[in-house]
Amino acid sequence: MSNNGTPMLDDLEKGPWPSFVTDMKQAAAKKPAVNDLMRQLEASYTEKVGHWKHGGIVGVKGYGGGVIGRYSDSPDRFPGVEHFHTIRVNQPAGWFYNTKSLRALCDVWDKHGSGLTNFHGATGDIILLGTTTDQLQPTFDDLAELGFDLGGSGSAMRTPSCCVGPARCEWACFDSLNVVDTVTRTFQDQLHRPMFPYKFKIKVSGCPNDCVAAIARSDMAIIGTWKGNIAIDQTEVTQCAANGMNIQTEVVDMCPTHCMAWDGSTLKIEDRECNRCMHCINLMPKALRPGNERGASILVGGKAPIVHGAMLGWVVVPFIKLEPPYDNLIELVNKIFEWWDENGKMRERLGELINRQGMGKFLKAVGLKPVPQMIKRPRANPYYFWREGV
Repeated sequence: MSNNGTPMLDDLEKGPWPSFVTDMKQAAAKKPAVNDLMRQLEASYTEKVGHWKHGGIVGVKGYGGGVIGRYSDSPDRFPGVEHFHTIRVNQPAGWFYNTKSLRALCDVWDKHGSGLTNFHGATGDIILLGTTTDQLQPTFDDLAELGFDLGGSGSAMRTPSCCVGPARCEWACFDSLNVVDTVTRTFQDQLHRPMFPYKFKIKVSGCPNDCVAAIARSDMAIIGTWKGNIAIDQTEVTQCAANGMNIQTEVVDMCPTHCMAWDGSTLKIEDRECNRCMHCINLMPKALRPGNERGASILVGGKAPIVHGAMLGWVVVPFIKLEPPYDNLIELVNKIFEWWDENGKMRERLGELINRQGMGKFLKAVGLKPVPQMIKRPRANPYYFWREGV
């Protein structure tokens, strides 16, 4: 039996991997509330009942989001977590920090909260776990002094996130960091003041590798791509073969559209059939590179389960140049917000609204013309519009 009275939690420390329980015990040495947090979690395991109740409305001055209310349903048993709110902090684009900023951030949280953090939440925010209602405003004030802002929560635009982009990746087809910074600054009102039917997520990947999983996790996915042919350096291709790579088996046969051919000395690509899977480019980074005309594809409607289940994004803009000040992108986002806000039901995501009203109405509302690249899947053409008498 554990000395802490948490035998099931203690069991989670026995595996080969680092355990969050160990971290919580370290935090509990400084913050007694964390002891009650562990005791409540243990009770949830043994009683098979979650002991958090809906948080209601809590926040800081001038903001409608950024704070997730958390209250224990058993404050008499666990008084340390009677209120134990979560704060979402807007992360820098690409999640780049220096140690000075991280230490300052943790000092603020040690001063006002439990000291428990989560880098990063599912949306991308820095998550500060557990503080009391009276400490929310002081925490926000100290964060603001450091230059940090709150992220989105509730029925608002959630904090946009992106991959590391050109800062560390040679495949970035545009500056994903700058796009996220611009979108975040442009839509501050939509980020901090819930005004929509439900949440709206924008995620940005600099290339088709989609390292932030934008296509599956965001209402609006901006994914880097290119026009034209993949650049081939045949000398480097030959060198790959000389180094032992079986180009036929490892590259050509793995191409999902079978658009490549290898005769033992020359690699050929039928670029019209390429679907930008990036397998060949990832495998032979010196021999193959994306085409020179680079930009992004925009997809809408991706989401995780709830209501209609998980959905992947749907191409609505096959190619768009993304260059500062990104007026074309900002204009499109505004049109999408306007249509969704006008037509969406409570807790209805953009993809669910498009399914309910049809892609035709969406395209007409935002001023986009149907093009073949928008076909979601073979034999499911949503752009064949039947009209009686025509």
